[in-house]
Amino acid sequence: MPLIKSSDADFFIRHASPDDADLVVHYMQKLGAYQRMADKITATGPQIRQLLTDGLGEAIFGVHKGEVVGFAFFCQKSSAFTGRSGLYIDGFLVDDQVRNLGYGKIIIGYLCKLALSRNCQMMEWGVLDWNVPTIAFYRKLGAYSVDDMTIYRFTPDNLATHALFFDTGVDRI
Repeated sequence: MPLIKSSDADFFIRHASPDDADLVVHYMQKLGAYQRMADKITATGPQIRQLLTDGLGEAIFGVHKGEVVGFAFFCQKSSAFTGRSGLYIDGFLVDDQVRNLGYGKIIIGYLCKLALSRNCQMMEWGVLDWNVPTIAFYRKLGAYSVDDMTIYRFTPDNLATHALFFDTGVDRI
């Protein structure tokens, strides 16, 4: 994949290909460790490869002097509440050794430019409540939190249970 120039002569953006699936998993594991939830990162290389191949997820890497030092994993989304489309960032991390050098801001800037080029009107992501430095970083950029919402999620087993209810009317909960 070609490198995309940024405002910093030593820092570039590179879009991931399906062949980068293991590198995405590596960065997700780093993010999980940073977020004190390493056990929650269960994605595998083949799963990420499939997401990238199917266009259900995308990733970019921040490259400093030829070395990958950051990444973002994201997907397209839309909102029936606002009637807007956007990008949802599911994973974002800049390595410790280059943190506070402006590379996170460059990655966010690139994602904003990408969102605008796709006619998106928003970009969203989640931040753990305890992560004060990251919250401060996002607020400094002008981001705001949606405090009156909690995210809920079904597991694969929940999906199967509720799909079975649709087919049979039998409640297994």
